[in-house]
Amino acid sequence: MLVKMHPPSIMVKIGKQFARCGALAGLIFLFSADLFGGIFFDRLLESVVRIDVRETTFAGGSTRLVSGVGSGVILSRDGLVMTNAHVVSPQAVDIWVTLANLERVQAELLGWDHWTDLALLRLDMDEVSRRKLEFSVAKFGNSDKLKPGQTVYAVGTPHGLSRTVTKGIISNKDRYYHDSSGIRGYETGFFNTWLQTDAAINPGNSGGPLVNESGRVVGINTRTYLGADNLGFAIPEKTARSVMSHLEAHGEVERSYIGLAPGFLQDLETFYSLEANQGMLINSVDPGSPAALAGVKASDIVLSLNGKKLDGRFPEQIPPIRNLIASYPVGSSLTLEVKRGGELMLIVVETERLESRVGDEWAFEKWGLTVREVSRSFARELQLTSDDGVVVIGTQSAFPADKAGLRRGDVISKINQTNLIGLDDLKEIYESYSSNPDPLLMETLRNRTVSFKVLKP
Repeated sequence: MLVKMHPPSIMVKIGKQFARCGALAGLIFLFSADLFGGIFFDRLLESVVRIDVRETTFAGGSTRLVSGVGSGVILSRDGLVMTNAHVVSPQAVDIWVTLANLERVQAELLGWDHWTDLALLRLDMDEVSRRKLEFSVAKFGNSDKLKPGQTVYAVGTPHGLSRTVTKGIISNKDRYYHDSSGIRGYETGFFNTWLQTDAAINPGNSGGPLVNESGRVVGINTRTYLGADNLGFAIPEKTARSVMSHLEAHGEVERSYIGLAPGFLQDLETFYSLEANQGMLINSVDPGSPAALAGVKASDIVLSLNGKKLDGRFPEQIPPIRNLIASYPVGSSLTLEVKRGGELMLIVVETERLESRVGDEWAFEKWGLTVREVSRSFARELQLTSDDGVVVIGTQSAFPADKAGLRRGDVISKINQTNLIGLDDLKEIYESYSSNPDPLLMETLRNRTVSFKVLKP
């Protein structure tokens, strides 16, 4: 076959024409991407809201109202707003949401999950409809596809300044960060790693979205590392999306618990005769927990769970393992393959419902006493014989509780020699005391020592 060749000059002209077309196509593509990215980003900005909250707190022997401000992002046409659990809690009295057009709308708390520091609100859609208010809806992106160095934006209301955007990059997409302070004593951060970013996150940014250049929500801004610059953390979209669906449907996320405190095996493998990337170390086992009752012990190595091999070599690998255990339905039987010294064994553990160590709180103001119900986790932590009673979290100076000698941390187990089951029992006694203020004999426990306090009018 003969191929007709054009002269070099003609070939150069044709090449230039193709180059021009390619450049033009490239410009059109870039312009289109920029245009649509800008549209998505504008819509994102119009979905970001300011959240003002008044909450009831129980401290120092009295009830107090405190105010706070945070951010949120609207994620559905029926007014679902995602924010942080430390922005809005079940103790909220008033929740006001300021839309992008500066109009304020009331909202209600649909669900709360301190374990991931996420909360879900719903705007008062009757009010939105009556006032003909409008808002945009943000869309989730994909946090799994993020890469270190990728540009992101933190959007929110830092210090109450509405619709503020700060620019940064993903510093680390899989950061292990243990927050020992928690949320008002509630545990958090157990079941996910974090997105680390150098985009500025300040007080008031909490609950706002971390977004990619297309305006897609890839995380929920949560906190900064105190005392450091450019160290911010966000909850990944993957976690936020899952928690949101549970909170919308059930108002909570039900999780399983067996009582293991995992550790990581980095640099310890040789001491346990293990190959690298094999097994999870048990740092401790909660007293009275399902794992303890089944015979699991500290320093055991869990090689597999229901046949799924575990790799807990690095800190970043611990939250996914915790989440794996928590994701089983409550009451499930889990088969643990355990290595103890040179022995291998199978241990079956039945899960129970995960509960916080923090119980319900209340203030008995005539006594100057604030208490918290003893939770099952708290009872196990203090190695109490049961979870009956209440624990003192504060007293007011010169009030009856203070004069009786009650102090923070005392567990009140009996009143007038009758067992105190919980907070409801104490409320009934308080009501009777209000009409007939006779002295009360309180049996308390502190550091495993029983004491008796007389609460006088």
